[in-house]
This record gives sequence, structure tokens and C-alpha cells, in this order.
Amino acid sequence: MAASTTPIPLLTPYKMGKFNLSLSFVVVMAPLTRNRSYNNMPQPHAILYYSQRASNGGFLITEATGVSDTAQGYPETPGIWTEEQVKAWKPIVDAVHEKGGIFFCQMWHVGRVSSYGFQPNGEAPISCTDKGVTPGLYGEDWSPPRRLRADELPRIVNDFRLAARNAIEAGVYVVLLRHKKLVIEGIIRTVVYLTGFDGVEIHGANGYLIDQLLKDQVNDRTDNYGGSLENRCRFPLEIMEAVADEVGADRVGIRLSPYTDFMEAGDSNPEALGLYMASALSKLGILYLHVIEAREVKMNDRYEAPPILLPMKHAFEGTFIAAGGYSRDGGDKAIAENCADLVAFGRLFLANPDLPKRFELDAPLNGYNRNTFYTPDPVVGYTDYPFLDVLGLNKH
Repeated sequence: MAASTTPIPLLTPYKMGKFNLSLSFVVVMAPLTRNRSYNNMPQPHAILYYSQRASNGGFLITEATGVSDTAQGYPETPGIWTEEQVKAWKPIVDAVHEKGGIFFCQMWHVGRVSSYGFQPNGEAPISCTDKGVTPGLYGEDWSPPRRLRADELPRIVNDFRLAARNAIEAGVYVVLLRHKKLVIEGIIRTVVYLTGFDGVEIHGANGYLIDQLLKDQVNDRTDNYGGSLENRCRFPLEIMEAVADEVGADRVGIRLSPYTDFMEAGDSNPEALGLYMASALSKLGILYLHVIEAREVKMNDRYEAPPILLPMKHAFEGTFIAAGGYSRDGGDKAIAENCADLVAFGRLFLANPDLPKRFELDAPLNGYNRNTFYTPDPVVGYTDYPFLDVLGLNKH
């Protein structure tokens, strides 16, 4: 099976940010919750999982990783708020770097999408509201949340800031940035490469804490963090500013989902919300904006993703990543028509650890097994998806 001689938009090289993070292609491994980090500790089997999907110049984003002991809402998800967790991440990061990959840590707080059993001392989950997710709507009975006071929100901002510092683990890098010293680009990249993740992505999507503040279906506050669009965006932007100040704006991205209503977090005017956030984030100078759009739908006898994100892309000056159940053809179209700079693939990358190579060869794709997405087995549905070489299809 030979590679196509026709240029493939998804395999176009790309340089990201002022430090020119060199991507060999614009295919991104999306963050995928896997529920295999026992006791909130990244496990040795994750070394194989992520390194299988890493390649020279490939861009990977971790599964959502908790910023504090109140951030958890699902079993066996990793954290990065303790020294032990940071140490457990290091060999995983090293394995991706050894393959030449670029690796960002996605950080989250689930907010009201939690229950007493996940919270310290069996306390109530925290959110911007005391309205809970409808019991059983997503197969879980989440516990009613406690509404955060305005004076508690800075502590959550600080949790994200400290988690970002833990992820980067680049003390020299941070000191140099704070003192605005003139630093050769190669030195900074070497420091980051040797010490930790290349950057962090803030999870501001899918109905979790940041999205709960953003969406008027959830945020019913009457103080400076609720009501108007500007007020609802205040807390997310405070987090982004704090994290950017801590590790450098060019090492920070965010994932948003203004057009989705997962976990009963919808908004009455997603267009205005998306555009406002894109413009405000652009002013902060962060590296990228990663946005989930509607899944591909049948249009003109083909499955395509409608280009609803273009106003956000135009309003944001950094790298724009689109996600939304893309196929190879849909991703190629998004890149060719300048609807996105990069395209994130989730389920396809899960089931095909050599996904960019399969795109290059137009090879058949492994099907994914949905029944093993969130099981705790360290192998089944995790590191046992076959490569082209195993299948005998990687012929040049």
C-alpha cells in the first residue's frame, strides 16, 4: 500500500506559536478520558498508551486531569495537584518526547458533575450554582452542588495556576519569563522539553466547571460572575490570565464548546458567547483555541461539519483547533478551506494509534469498541488496538 501522491491537507506541516513548535502534520490527538488512573495516579501502563500514539512532530493532548481534590467526578481519572502525581506523569511525558511528540496536559475541574463519594470528606460538589444535573440523565446520580461564594473563586483560579506550574515543571523557564530576560528560543524549548509537558490546555467545555460559569442555562448568579455575558466569562478569563502569567501564554490553550449542551449546559446565544471568548482570549495572547462543534451531518450526500466556527476562528489570532467527530475527508476539507489550523481526532485516534500513517496511506481504519472506553483494564481497549505493521498493511 503506497502513500498517495495527491497532497493531503491533514498531513501539512505546521509551526505553532512564537516558539515555532514544529508539527509534522495537523492531526491532533484529542483529550480522551480513559478511567485507568487508579486512585487518581497516572499509571505505568499510560506510558505505552501515549507513546503508541506519539510520533515525531505529532501533537497529543492528555486525558482530562484534575487540578485539586475537589475537581474529580469520575472514577480513576488522573490528577496533577500532588508531588506524587507529578512524579508519576514524568515517565509518560518522557516517553512521548522520546518519540519526538509534543505533549500538552489538559486540566479540568468538573464542578457540579460529581457526587459526595468523589469529594474530600464526602462534601457536596462545588459549582457556580446550587442546581444539579438531572438525576439519571447521563446514567449517573450526581449529588446536588454547593454554590461557591464569590470570595472562593480565587482559590479555584489558584488551583489551575498551581496545576499548570506542576505540569510544566520548568522553574528556570518561569523565572526567566517573569524577569522578562532575553532568552534564546532554543534554550527555552530545551528547558521545557527536559522538564515537563510542553504546555497545558484548560478544559472549558462539555458542561464542567468553567462551562458552567459560561452558560446561562446553568449560571444563575446575580453577582459579578453571573448575568451578563461579560460577567459569565469573567471567571474563565481569570483562570486563563493566571495560567498564562504562570507558565507563559504561548504554552497555554483552552477547549470550549459554546454550541453543545452536554451535562445540561447550554447557552441561549452560543454565537455571541463563542465570539466574545475568542476575542478576549486573543487579547491574552494564548497559543491556541480548541473548539468542539456539531458532529458531522449529511450535507449534499456527504457527511460534513457545518462551518459554524468561522467567526470564532477569525476573531482569534492564535492557532485554531476544530473537533467534532471528523472523518479524514471532513478534516481535509476543514484544513483546505481554512476553517481550522489543526483538527483533533478522538475515537479514531483511540482505535488507530498510527492514525496519521493510515491517513497517509489511505489505509483501512480499526473500528473502536465503545464498550471498553471507560473500563479500568490496563490493556483491553487501551493498548491492544493493532498497528498497520501488525496487520501487514504498511507496505511502501
